[in-house]
Amino acid sequence: MKKLSIGIVGLPNVGKSTLFKVLTKQEVNIANYPFATIDPNVGVVTVPDERLDKLTAMSKSKKIIPAVVEFYDIAGLVKGANKGEGLGNQFLSNIKEVRAIVQVVRVFKSGEILHVENNVNPMRDIEIINSELILKDLENVGNRRQRLEKEAKTGDKQKAKDLETLKKVYEGLNNGLIASKLDKEIISEPIIEELNLLTAKAQIYLLNGLENEVDEALKSKIKSLGADYLILDLNSVSEANALITKAYEVLGLISFLTTGEDETRAWTIGKTTKAPQAAGVIHSDFEDKFIRAEVVNWVKLLEAGSWFAAKQKGWLRIEGKDYIVEDGDVIEVRHG
Repeated sequence: MKKLSIGIVGLPNVGKSTLFKVLTKQEVNIANYPFATIDPNVGVVTVPDERLDKLTAMSKSKKIIPAVVEFYDIAGLVKGANKGEGLGNQFLSNIKEVRAIVQVVRVFKSGEILHVENNVNPMRDIEIINSELILKDLENVGNRRQRLEKEAKTGDKQKAKDLETLKKVYEGLNNGLIASKLDKEIISEPIIEELNLLTAKAQIYLLNGLENEVDEALKSKIKSLGADYLILDLNSVSEANALITKAYEVLGLISFLTTGEDETRAWTIGKTTKAPQAAGVIHSDFEDKFIRAEVVNWVKLLEAGSWFAAKQKGWLRIEGKDYIVEDGDVIEVRHG
């Protein structure tokens, strides 16, 4: 599974760099003017997990390795970014590879911090950001379509089918729809997946301000986009575990665990991952050579006090290739 990486986007001066600082405790250049963040700051943040400490104590592990999330703090986006306004194109290529996007939206009213559009209007700001993302996707799809039109003339049926798929996506984007709102079957076609469209990525809206500054219309707007939101006052919040938890939820991710004298570790996988694929996250060879997995829930393992004791009590399960790994499973892989 690819590492969990999240791009932080938004207009200038909405709190992106503040969020990054809160998340990573890294000193970044937070300045009250657009484009203070030119190169994407990358911060590696550990996923909070109390289970690791408890299992480490039980196993007397030499080291503890939590799951991590990479956050990319990217230069503020402005109207016309897709055409290279501000630091637009640089910004848009920086988020192509991330798994999810956190869009920071300003709802706080403070007059001391300038707003690039001169007044606070979260609905308009979301429209600006999404329009820029759509326009960049249109450019991407358009370029691929041009090349495919030539390739399809050879009579290749797959190329002709791919061309039709691209036309449908282009039409949807052109009508102002984000890719994630288009037909799921179309979006999951290989020709579309390989384009890594920005608006096809999972989005979380981080509303920077207080609960009472967020109205129902804004919440409805976000829901209509098929996205989720979090309300955090970045000026006073001391940690943002809620964002990491929300990212796991939105992306359908869980953690399974391994523990022993050498290390106790959390591994990130998707919710419907089967045992051989989970084993492959530990080491690529383990997936192909998978024989079985010994599995016990972390609570039961702690209750038993050791792997051996859990085995004696009959709490250890032997699972085969079709077993779907659950959050909190402690696993030992048997492989050839």
